[in-house]
Amino acid sequence: MKITLHNTLGRKLQEFKPLKPGVVGMYCCGPTVYHYAHIGNLRTYVNEDFLRRTLEYAGYEVNHVVNITDVGHLTSDSDQGDDKMEKGAAREGRTVWEIAEHYTQAFFQDWKRLNLVQPKAWPRATGYISQQIELVQILETKGFTYRTADGIYFDTEKFARYGDFAGIKLDDLRAGARVELGDKKSPTDFALWKFSPEGVQRAMEWESPWGIGFPGWHAECSAMSNSLIGPTLDIHCGGTDHIRIHHTNEIAQSECAHGQPFARYWVHNEFLKTESSGKMSKSSGEFLTLQVLVDRGFDALDYRYFCATAHYRKFLTFSWENIAASRDAHRAFRRRIAPLLSAWAGVRSGELDAASDLSAAQKDWQKRFEEALGQDVNIPKALGLAQSLAREEALSESERGRLLADWDRVLGLDLGRELPDPPPVEVSESERLDIERLFAARAAARAAKDWAEADRVRAELAELSVVVVDTPEGSSWKKI
Repeated sequence: MKITLHNTLGRKLQEFKPLKPGVVGMYCCGPTVYHYAHIGNLRTYVNEDFLRRTLEYAGYEVNHVVNITDVGHLTSDSDQGDDKMEKGAAREGRTVWEIAEHYTQAFFQDWKRLNLVQPKAWPRATGYISQQIELVQILETKGFTYRTADGIYFDTEKFARYGDFAGIKLDDLRAGARVELGDKKSPTDFALWKFSPEGVQRAMEWESPWGIGFPGWHAECSAMSNSLIGPTLDIHCGGTDHIRIHHTNEIAQSECAHGQPFARYWVHNEFLKTESSGKMSKSSGEFLTLQVLVDRGFDALDYRYFCATAHYRKFLTFSWENIAASRDAHRAFRRRIAPLLSAWAGVRSGELDAASDLSAAQKDWQKRFEEALGQDVNIPKALGLAQSLAREEALSESERGRLLADWDRVLGLDLGRELPDPPPVEVSESERLDIERLFAARAAARAAKDWAEADRVRAELAELSVVVVDTPEGSSWKKI
C-alpha cells in the first residue's frame, strides 16, 4: 500500500518511506496541561490518529510518542508573558502539580472517549529535565548559545537554515522587529534555559549548570523525541500554528546538537474555526470542550465523525448546525450498516457459510479505499466510500459488513458498538414562542430576499441552540 504525505518540509506531496523498513518513528506535540483541551486541539489529535491507523493498516509498526507539557513555559512564544502553569494554579487555587495532574487526566479521558489509539509513550516534560539540560550543554559546547541576564539563548545567526522551514526572511524580520529584545541579539533567538528571577521562588524550578531555573518550551520536544525515538524522526506532527516558531526552533536546536536531520516528514493540521470568531483559542477564555458537546447530547464519536468530514489540511468550521447535521449523518450511517456488520459477524461465528477470500468486487472496493488513504490520508474520501459501500446492493450484506468492519480499523468509529440516542431536549412554552417568532422573522426575510437579515436571525436562533434545517420541501427547526 503506497502512502503519499504532504510534507511541510518542501511544501509538496512525497511518497512515504521510513528510515527503517517497516517501522515508523512518529512524534506528536501534546497538550500543555494548564487547562482543558478544546475541541480545536482535539481535532489535531483525531487527525493524527487517522494517520497512525493508516500507517498501521499499511503494515507499519508505529513508535508513536505524544508528550505532556507539564512545565510552565511562558504564554508567549517569544519568551515573554506569564507562566501558563502558574496562571492555571492561580485561577483555581491549586498547586501547579495539582493543576498538571488534573488536566492530564482530563486529557486522557478525552483521548479515550474519542477512541484514539494509545501512543507507545506519554513522556512528561518534568520527567526529562536532565535530558533537556544535556541538550543545552551540547549546544553550549558547540558554540550555538549565549548567556543573558535572564537565561541561556540559542543564537539563530549560527544556524544558516533557520528561516527555511517556515519560509521566514530573517533579514526582513530583524529589520522590522517591533519586540522587546532585552539582551537578545535577534528577535528569532529563543530561550533554552530561563533563570528564576532574583529573590523569587518559582513553583517549578530546577538546579542546572547555569543556576536555578526552568527549561525553555522548545527544548522538551527535542529532548524527549531523541530519547524515545532517536535523533531523526520519520514523522513529526502538530498544528500549523507550530510551524513558524516551535517547530522551526526544534529543528534548529536538534540538528545543531546531533548533526542529523531532525524529521524527514512534517505533517501539520489546519485549525478548527468558528463562524463568529475564527480560530478557537484558550487565550480568549472562550472555547468549547468535548464535555460541553457531551452535555449537549452529542457522543464523542459524533465529533470524531465530524472531524472525518474534512481533510486534515483544510479548515473545518464548527457551528451547532454543522455538528448537529454531522451527528444526524453519523447516526444514519450506523443504522444503515448495523445489519451488514451483524451479517458478517454471523459468517465469522459459523451461523452463515464460512467466508472465503475477497471477491473481485470486494477487491475493487478495497483498492479504492486504500488509494484514498494513500492520497495524503484522505479520510473524507475514505468515509464517503464507506457510505457508498453501505448502499451497494451488488454485494451481499456479509461481504459489505466484512469490508466495513475492516475499514473501521482506520476510521476508528467503533462501528460495532451501539450509541445511545441523544436525550430529548425539552422546550418550555415561552421558549417555543420566542423560537417561533424568530423562525417566522427569518422566513419573512428570506421571502423578501433580505439574506443579511435572514442570516442574522439564524445566528440569533443558533445562540438559543436552535438548528434551522432548509430543504426543498420547506424549513424546520429543532433544539439541540
